[in-house]
Amino acid sequence: MCGRFVQTSAPEALRRLFATTNPLPNHAPSWNVAPTQDSLVVRFNPQTRARQLDLLRWGLVPIWAKDARIASQMINARAETLAAKPAFRDAYAKRRCLVPIDAFYEWRVQPGGKGKQPYAVAIADGSPMVLAGLWERWRAPDATILRSFTVVTTDANDLLRPLHDRMPVVLGPDSWAAWLGETEAAVGDGAGGARALAALLRPAPDGWFKVWPVSTRVNAVRNNDAALLDPDPLARPWPPAGKGG
Repeated sequence: MCGRFVQTSAPEALRRLFATTNPLPNHAPSWNVAPTQDSLVVRFNPQTRARQLDLLRWGLVPIWAKDARIASQMINARAETLAAKPAFRDAYAKRRCLVPIDAFYEWRVQPGGKGKQPYAVAIADGSPMVLAGLWERWRAPDATILRSFTVVTTDANDLLRPLHDRMPVVLGPDSWAAWLGETEAAVGDGAGGARALAALLRPAPDGWFKVWPVSTRVNAVRNNDAALLDPDPLARPWPPAGKGG
C-alpha cells in the first residue's frame, strides 16, 4: 500500500539523476504528499526518445472516466491485475512512469487497541526511492486535459509485511529503462516482453530499506514540514521483536 509519501528532492537533482531534458517544473518540496495532489514523475517520450520530469496529479483518472473524482480510488494499482483491469491495462502497455520519492508512510495498529503508529520507510543510504507508476491523459467535459498517475503495488517483503501486506514496487536503476519503455521489455512485444515487465513487479529486498516510527502529526495532511520525519522516541522501533530485518 502507498497512501502518503515524501517528495523533497530538488527538481534539478532529479533532472541529473534521470537525465531528463525538458524545462524543470516549479515544485516545492513536500513531506506529506496526499492523493489528488501534484507530484513529480519521470516519463519517456517515444517520439523524441527523451525523458521528461513532469508534474502529474496522484490518483489515475482513466480515459473513459466520466469525472475526475474517481482518482481517489485509483492511487494504487495491484501488479497482479495491471494487464487485465480496464482502468490500468492500456496505461500498463503504453504509459509507464517512474515516481521518485524520498520516503513513504505506513501505519500499524498498536497492541491493546491504542490506535495506529505511523512509520516512515526510506532507502537505507538516503537516496531517492523510485516507484513504478502508470500515467494517463484524461479530457474533461470542458476540454481541459488532466494528466494523472498511480503507484503500482506488490506483496510486501518480510521487513514491511508486519506494517501492511502490500508495498510499492521499488525499481533499481537497472530497471528504469525497461519500465519506461526505452528497451525491448514492453507489453506490446508479446509474451517475452510481458514476462520481462512482470519480472520487475516483485518485492524489493529487505536490505534496501530503513524503517522508523514518526509522530502522529503526519496523520493530518495540513502538517507538512521536515519534522514529520523525526523519529518518535516514545514509539516502538522497527522491526518488532521477533521479526526479520
